[in-house]
Amino acid sequence: MTVRRGEIVLVDFPFSDQTGRKVRPALVVQNDQWNRVIDDTILALITGSRRRRIGAATQFVSELATPEGQQSGLRLDSIVQCENLVTYDQNMILKRLGSLPQQAMTQIDECLNSALGIA
Repeated sequence: MTVRRGEIVLVDFPFSDQTGRKVRPALVVQNDQWNRVIDDTILALITGSRRRRIGAATQFVSELATPEGQQSGLRLDSIVQCENLVTYDQNMILKRLGSLPQQAMTQIDECLNSALGIA
């Protein structure tokens, strides 16, 4: 499955301590040129956990009450954690849930810049 930047997808992630796995949503942040050329893509993890919301410049909050939240395909108010990135094989993506509009992706770019110390 070839994905596009801004899509929210469902993936089966291993826990960082390798003790288990969890199916969870993630945001495709890699550009479409690389998504077409290579099998892997870069994802930002998404969580619905309120305790993970730390108000950092690396986090984007998606609320279901907003138009972008409704377009996302997410079931809960959620946080895109741009400080928590992973490379993932596109063929292992379970399904597409929705997407974020360009305006939200511009804010995601700012979160990524903060997380990676760019600009």
